[in-house]
Parts: sequence; structure tokens; C-alpha cells
Amino acid sequence: MDGSLVVITTVDSEEAAARLSRGAVEAGLAASGQVTGPVATTYRHLGEVLDGTEWQVVFRTAADRVEALQAHLLAAHPYDSPEVIALPIVSAPPAYLAWITRATRP
Repeated sequence: MDGSLVVITTVDSEEAAARLSRGAVEAGLAASGQVTGPVATTYRHLGEVLDGTEWQVVFRTAADRVEALQAHLLAAHPYDSPEVIALPIVSAPPAYLAWITRATRP
């Protein structure tokens, strides 16, 4: 699979976000991970609407590494059914896309 992707997840603490970010980059599954937060979130869980605070982690990865990154995040994530979504990067400078590919080679 060709291309690069942005992968997004959220967690309930800055420390958990930093662990996910560093772990994915150290494992060569993401070229980078950015932690943003705190962010206010409203969500439905078990039929109830709740409000909370989360930290978002945004990863950049090569398309051929996204399945391994997703598996890594699901195994390390503190939530039972976490958000782990991947979006294609449809436009970026060629040098940036080449960096993503180089940084995610095992």
C-alpha cells in the first residue's frame, strides 16, 4: 500500500498519551506523534452522555505500517475500545512524505 496517513487516538491522561507517542515512534511504527490537550470531550457510553477531559495523539505513518501501528496502539491503550482512526494524507511536500517513509522503516 502506497501513501502516508495520519492516525488519531485519545486517552485520559497526558502521561498515557506520551507513552503511546514515544512507544510507537521507538518501535518504528510512526515517524512522529504529537500530544495535544487537554481537550474537552462529550461522548455516549453505555447509553449515557458523559463529559470528560482527554489528550489526543496524532501520528504520521506510512500506509504499509498502519496495521502494525493500530495493533500496537490497541495493545498498549488504556481504553477497552479506543478510537484509533487513520486518515490519508492527500497533499504534502514530497520531502515530508519521504521522511515519513524513511522514519517508519524497520
